Amino acid sequence: MKKLLFIAGFCSLISFAEGESTIKSKINQVTVYQQGAQIERKAYYSVNKGIHTLIIEGVSPNIDPNSLQVTATGNVIILDSKYTIFYPKPEPVLNAPGAIPKEILKEIGLLNDSIFNLDYELTEIQYKVDVLNSEKRIIENNGTIKGQGKVNDSIPLLKDAILYYHQKMNEINKELLVLQRKQSLMQKSRNRMNKRLADLSNYNSNNNFNQPANKPPVHQLEITVSAEETTNGKVNVSYLVSNAGWIPMYDFRSSAAESKIDLTYKAHVYQNTGIDWDDVNLSLSTNNPYANKTKPVLNPWYLDYYTYTNNNYDYDNGQRSQKAYAGGIHNAPASTISESLAQDDIVAKTSADFTTMIEQLISVEYAIDLPYSIKSDNKKNMVLINNKTLNTEFLYYAIPKLDLSVFLVARITALGDLNLVPGKANLFHDGAYIGETWLDPSTMSDTLDLSLGKDPNILVKRTLLKNESKEKIVGDKIVKTFAYKIELKNHKTRSIKLILQDQIPVVRNSEIEIELLEASKGKLNDITGILTWNVKLKPSESAEFDLIYSVKYAKTKQINLAQY
Repeated sequence: MKKLLFIAGFCSLISFAEGESTIKSKINQVTVYQQGAQIERKAYYSVNKGIHTLIIEGVSPNIDPNSLQVTATGNVIILDSKYTIFYPKPEPVLNAPGAIPKEILKEIGLLNDSIFNLDYELTEIQYKVDVLNSEKRIIENNGTIKGQGKVNDSIPLLKDAILYYHQKMNEINKELLVLQRKQSLMQKSRNRMNKRLADLSNYNSNNNFNQPANKPPVHQLEITVSAEETTNGKVNVSYLVSNAGWIPMYDFRSSAAESKIDLTYKAHVYQNTGIDWDDVNLSLSTNNPYANKTKPVLNPWYLDYYTYTNNNYDYDNGQRSQKAYAGGIHNAPASTISESLAQDDIVAKTSADFTTMIEQLISVEYAIDLPYSIKSDNKKNMVLINNKTLNTEFLYYAIPKLDLSVFLVARITALGDLNLVPGKANLFHDGAYIGETWLDPSTMSDTLDLSLGKDPNILVKRTLLKNESKEKIVGDKIVKTFAYKIELKNHKTRSIKLILQDQIPVVRNSEIEIELLEASKGKLNDITGILTWNVKLKPSESAEFDLIYSVKYAKTKQINLAQY
């Protein structure tokens, strides 16, 4: 007896020590990557001595289970953590408010009974109609009625046959008319019953009467802990979700009166994770957790002669080189947003004033010290990251061979300190929107040239000097000479710096010779053939530059010397 009491007490102790409990949690921090987002949840628990399973519900169905991390405070040991999906059983709603009324159920039953009886009555009428129609066909096809046989020789027999036909056909037609009328009325009644029954059935179906209530699956985290005593504490969980990200956007604002450019660094944050983010601390990271993190490895590259086998070239004891590529996901640029920033005596603070840039080993994170709410609707939410005044030099560019216009260019230096990512940029000059460009800080250059448009107050002209451009034959060669004059005129009220560019051909064939005869001290890039002049012009000052070069090639061959 004592042994049985001990076993019962031990079992009750186990049931008391072990169990499941659902604890409430809240998203308190979200780090949004360019693809995906890191969610951090916080929850509080209280458990007795023993092993317990803490369940956190409201988790996004787009979770990456491999990214789950759990920490806890309090005197507990975390034994296990996993992502699970719970499928609730459907609950019948027979006695639920708004269930199908009893009178409708009764009417449905009566209609089904009436239709059942009508079907039999209609069948009985149809049988009678068929019999009468058969009698008519027999009478009509009888030889006496058709005047076949000896009946034509006997007037009395003919009279009796006609009288019989007249009386019998009238009786049959009259009876058929009565049956058809009755059949038609019954069919109309049956149609009305079927329509009423269909309406009642649709009413029943649309309101889901007497149907089980299917609940959606519950995405949850199960955290198994072991406690040596009754304790409480806090649980922190973090995990990666997909269907979220941010797209960079830039505004460059310049002014002719001031030699500077103001950069507004923005982000379009979107998410469709299935869970709304309400009043969360938001951070934006330039990291992409879905990009390949494996470094490439070079395999031996074996070189050998081609061998001709089966009409196909193949390697002889060779091995092709293998290359490993680091993958990446490129975001499509977002749509342009034009913003008008009002200025007043007191400048209002923006979210950029609450943003801290944290430079990590392989990425940059922008921590925004303001709560944000972003719904799970995949819509873009604009977040202001930073405002910067950039080191800028304003220059003018002219390439008259391609365009007889002078372009104002803002040369921005020290881009590497900004930790920008590629994205679309809107350009504003003197308060006017002048277009957009693509900012790609991933290039090796630390300098960015932004074209701000044409300046009509600076004129450029490029003229082919026909008298000095000539062609002659020297031995077995043709020598063509091209001569140009380039003119500049500054109609602005201030001095300017201008970069003028032109070019001469570049050849890859040693039989063709290019010689630069005159360049007015322009600097030649021997690889690209581009000539550059750095020009300073005072107000109303003009300048002229000569470009003369020759091309020598075999007179038996043709060459492409298309001119602009």
